[in-house]
Amino acid sequence: MFTKKTIRDIDLHDKTVIVHGELDAPLNAAGTAVTSDFRVKCSVPTIQYLQDQNCKIILISKLGRPDGTVDPAQSLKPVADCLAAILKQDIRFVSDCVGDEVKQAVQNLEPRGLVMLENLRFHPEEEKNSEEFARQIVADTGAEVFVQDCFALAHRKEAGTDAITRCLPSVAGLHLEKEVDTITKVMQAPEKPLAAIVGGAKIADKIDVLTKFIEMADFVAVGGAMANTFLVATGQKVGKSKYDADELEMARDVLARAEAKSKQGGFAFYLPQDGVVATSVDKNAKTRLVDWDADLIAEVQSYPKAPAPATQQVADDEMILDVGPFSAAFMAGGVQLAKTVIWNGTLGVTETPALSGPVGPFARGTEVLIEALTGEFGARPFVVVGGGDTVGYIEQRQLTDAFNHVSAGGGASLELMAGRKLPGVEALLDR
Repeated sequence: MFTKKTIRDIDLHDKTVIVHGELDAPLNAAGTAVTSDFRVKCSVPTIQYLQDQNCKIILISKLGRPDGTVDPAQSLKPVADCLAAILKQDIRFVSDCVGDEVKQAVQNLEPRGLVMLENLRFHPEEEKNSEEFARQIVADTGAEVFVQDCFALAHRKEAGTDAITRCLPSVAGLHLEKEVDTITKVMQAPEKPLAAIVGGAKIADKIDVLTKFIEMADFVAVGGAMANTFLVATGQKVGKSKYDADELEMARDVLARAEAKSKQGGFAFYLPQDGVVATSVDKNAKTRLVDWDADLIAEVQSYPKAPAPATQQVADDEMILDVGPFSAAFMAGGVQLAKTVIWNGTLGVTETPALSGPVGPFARGTEVLIEALTGEFGARPFVVVGGGDTVGYIEQRQLTDAFNHVSAGGGASLELMAGRKLPGVEALLDR
């Protein structure tokens, strides 16, 4: 399905090549070490292929959002150290991405050698998509070919993804090709039944994807803060939970589309029926379960008495911070019946650390879903994971190898799932 030329399609032997790698890795608080090498490893196949072609390789990337200023806490130096350890090879790190130091480093570079340039976003010209800035990088490196291997930025027009393609012959790396191919195939020709689990905060960010899933999927479930807006749209009280009042009409429209699809048969749209609530997002906060729609857990716990109203209502000072056990089990059952699952967005506030153990107080629902997706309950569907918070949690739990495909691109994966063209891909040479 990939229609652009890749590094396999052109002669790269003995060439000097710029590679925009998937190198925006998470760093520790001090900015001195990479905390997860998942993204760093993404471009290793491309680097190794280029080394087999005897290329001189210049690596470029952005990291974080330094807003055009030099911020040592967002330097790529720890990423260079991490990649060097993975490749078991020295990497010359240059403290800028243009200038005499860059020229000297490339002049001294041996075939198969690697130079990594400093964070592109230390220069304001990067996010302005400056062609002059891109031409300066090309001139100072003496590069002959540009390889785009950063899927996470493929939806953005920046100097290191777009302008540079007007300065050099430009092709895709193996990681970019895999990302686009996998997501395109799963959206255009998935093995059915197809389930989609969608979380996150704002409906507006995922409205096109939600609409697409309602059209094509057999089961769609919503979690995370986004679910609160849907619940309010149905008349459910959510206390002081985060929701977007401006998106209520949008939520009602999605619900109407889902209801119309359900009436045709063979489709289910699911909102949480219970949740874990607390008065603060804190690891020490006291939690309780509210069973607002399942009509099961509260009755069992209260029997033979009727449930107290508080067990079925979110108080004014409480927030819904995770799906409850009934909802988590329902979603787990839904994905167990699927052959293909697309998961984008955690089901709760997974960033809150635990008092003990690896699973935080508001990550239990997400953990149940992970168990269902990885075969703990029997079936093991083909799973594509995307979204920044989801992938971040998967990285934290060291589970990136537990799924068929974990996308390194949050916004890019959403754009591609929605059927939009990615500028960083469209700018490459056609096959």
